Amino acid sequence: MKIRNLAATAGVILSVLLNFSWADGTSKTMQTESTTINLAGHEVPVVRGGLYDRYRSNPPLSVIQQEAPDVDLSWFKELRKEKVDIGFESYSPNFYYKNSRVTAIFTADLDKLRELMPAQVLEKVQPLQVWPGRGLIALTAYSYGYCDNDSYNEIGLSVITNRPGSSNLGPLTLMSQAMSNDFWGYVLKLPVNTELARVRGVVGYNLPKWLTGINYRETDKSVVVEILDSETGKVDVTLETKKLGDLSSKTSMVTNSFTNVDQNGRLTTGYAISRQLSHTSSTNAESVNLTLTEGSLSTYIKALKLGKMMKYEYVPEFQSALYSPKPL
Repeated sequence: MKIRNLAATAGVILSVLLNFSWADGTSKTMQTESTTINLAGHEVPVVRGGLYDRYRSNPPLSVIQQEAPDVDLSWFKELRKEKVDIGFESYSPNFYYKNSRVTAIFTADLDKLRELMPAQVLEKVQPLQVWPGRGLIALTAYSYGYCDNDSYNEIGLSVITNRPGSSNLGPLTLMSQAMSNDFWGYVLKLPVNTELARVRGVVGYNLPKWLTGINYRETDKSVVVEILDSETGKVDVTLETKKLGDLSSKTSMVTNSFTNVDQNGRLTTGYAISRQLSHTSSTNAESVNLTLTEGSLSTYIKALKLGKMMKYEYVPEFQSALYSPKPL
């Protein structure tokens, strides 16, 4: 094995082991022991005795209440899971009980965004044009502290699009989506730091996931997210954002939907509904500092020719329900 591959592998393994520990307050003991399960023909390490090991995406809410007594489960009690076949047996929606995220929305080169989207997707949805030659991308860092898949970190890089079958009126469409909290996009990149999240995402949700180290940490004043290059193990992308004041505790419901192509070449859509419990936003460019290197993801982002930061969302507390994709 080449030295750089060995270093990358060691970095990923370390990150995975660290993320076997559940979020603060969700378990009295650190759970780092793993076991291997077969998921859609893949040998996948999971937390031994963790939620996924025991319940395969369908844990009783009574168990969640016992293990995480600080989590409000009232919303989840209103939702009904159903058994689905998504390349493996699972349950939809998948529940995320205790999470945080930061999102930065930038302008990007419109022609490049179109170039990166499959032709059959472009027949149904197109990037929103906010002004001539410029579209929008959303860069989001998620920290899933306690969910049906145990815990993991994820980075989403998505093109903001119109809804399938609806008009694309650029800024007017964006304003309409913002007013209704109902957003549509095409996911370009979605690295994660556990193999369970990778396999479930690729096989079950047709998403462009790969396994790499993702460090999500907080200081007194900021959230710092480091994404490692899966080949070299070195820090590739760093996203540092401010912890904003004046947080709203008014519950906000947001829907994020995506259009993509499944493994049989069919167009599909999936969506997640988020219950934002603590949140705020800013248009101040000083709230976000994105540092790119010569790594593979940095090179990809540079090709998008990012411009003005349009909006920053700081959501230190939210819950979510992810629904399995269906044919469009």
